[in-house]
Amino acid sequence: MKQIDPKTLYRQSVDLAALGGDGPVAFDAVPEAPRTAATLSDQAREVAALFSDRPISRRLLAGSVRALDFVALAALGLTTLAIAGGFDDGIRTAAVGIGAALAVLFVQALEGYQIAAFRNFASQLGRVLAAWGMLFAGAAALAFFTGRMEGGEGLLVARWFVGGVAWFFASRAILTRLVVGWTRDGRLERRAVIVGGGKLAEEVIRGLEAQRDNDIRICGIFDDRDDERSPAMVEGYPKLGTVPELVEFGRIVKLDMLIVALPITAALRVQQMLRKLWVLPVDIRLSAHSDKLKFRPRNYTYEGSLPFIDVVDKPLADWDAVSKRIFDLVVGTLALVALAPLMVGAAIAVKATSKGPIFFRQKRFGFNNEVISVWKFRSMFVDLCDADVKQAVTKGDPRVTPVGRFIRKTSIDELPQLFNVLSGELSLVGPRPHAIMAQTENRMWDNVVDGYFARHKVKPGITGWAQINGWRGEIDTPEKIRKRIEHDIYYIENWSILFDIKILALTPFRLFDTRNAY
Repeated sequence: MKQIDPKTLYRQSVDLAALGGDGPVAFDAVPEAPRTAATLSDQAREVAALFSDRPISRRLLAGSVRALDFVALAALGLTTLAIAGGFDDGIRTAAVGIGAALAVLFVQALEGYQIAAFRNFASQLGRVLAAWGMLFAGAAALAFFTGRMEGGEGLLVARWFVGGVAWFFASRAILTRLVVGWTRDGRLERRAVIVGGGKLAEEVIRGLEAQRDNDIRICGIFDDRDDERSPAMVEGYPKLGTVPELVEFGRIVKLDMLIVALPITAALRVQQMLRKLWVLPVDIRLSAHSDKLKFRPRNYTYEGSLPFIDVVDKPLADWDAVSKRIFDLVVGTLALVALAPLMVGAAIAVKATSKGPIFFRQKRFGFNNEVISVWKFRSMFVDLCDADVKQAVTKGDPRVTPVGRFIRKTSIDELPQLFNVLSGELSLVGPRPHAIMAQTENRMWDNVVDGYFARHKVKPGITGWAQINGWRGEIDTPEKIRKRIEHDIYYIENWSILFDIKILALTPFRLFDTRNAY
């Protein structure tokens, strides 16, 4: 997808007939949107199709370049030492590491890791070479005044300096080419939707488009109002639907930000909207450019000169998501190896004691409300399996096999979900993935608990905070599902790697409590 002016993009691609015109539809084959409580219009689905490519995180990109610079400069320095036979000198080795770290800090101070700098080869090369030169000038001055520079060390330092210059030339040439291409394709952006139309939305759009190097791509406008206060087009962007439809649109497009363009004084209306929107895994910002309350500056965050009030932050964004994924891969692989004998034994027992397959796959809700297939050891007689979980398993349930009763009580039936973890569908720790037709007292769980789908703002897990606090097993009352959701939301809002480790460490001990496990 080539990046062009957003207004031109919509004029060329949106079904003009939906806006009262006679223009042709630009996209003939648009994927059908999932049917949920709110069905998107054809126009909204056409716009969603424009943003099918997953964007690249600017923070991850800048952080990766920093890491590569440090590793490359340290490797060049250590290689120089090794060639000269000085690799076994602890002081010199430490100096290389410190020098590489200082070089990264100097480049950072000169704004050499900004995306705007990455787009311009000459600009970023000048910054990194200036930082690299400052490091060596400072080191030379220090050596001169302390008299610690020996004759042979000058040649080593010169070789490292030249190697660093060569690295910066080559790496920045490649980086510039990549970043320019990603920018052209619209992947280095934060995708945003304006909530609320009219004059306030118009002012927000103008303010954002006036910012230099603005990375916010406006995907459209959603508003519940249907009168002159909310026209069909604002500053060239179409109104794509209502707030309930925005929830579905956000799941398709993978939005990064929702900008609420409503006055802060309209507190009740803002609150009503936020209750519908907070289920999405996005940053929610309240526009404050027309704010008459005049909070202190520290209460605002800024996009250029535009002030916003942070309402909700996206959970597990950028490096948090990377660190959790690495944790899942490493610990999940180790767990799979360690538990392989137990899993083989369970598979043999399931196959030997009842007819049918060893494994059972069940449709569950995953991240961002997407439906995934979760692996389990089969614990029911094959002709009585309930793939949709319309009827929860109860104590003494005749559908469960004798072996199935044991592996369910001990949660051994859940171990194949390690394959879901390695494939990226599940995490080791997170809200448990619920069946898509799960219900209590003939009511779907999203109708029992307000904000139920907020638990899907992160990947579901094999174990979770609710489970180790005793909320596992049968859910036969509304209070039980409410308690689960309370614990799930607490986990999302307080996540850390240490929190995951704590939950994993406690899980084996909590499994001894089998009172609610059938």
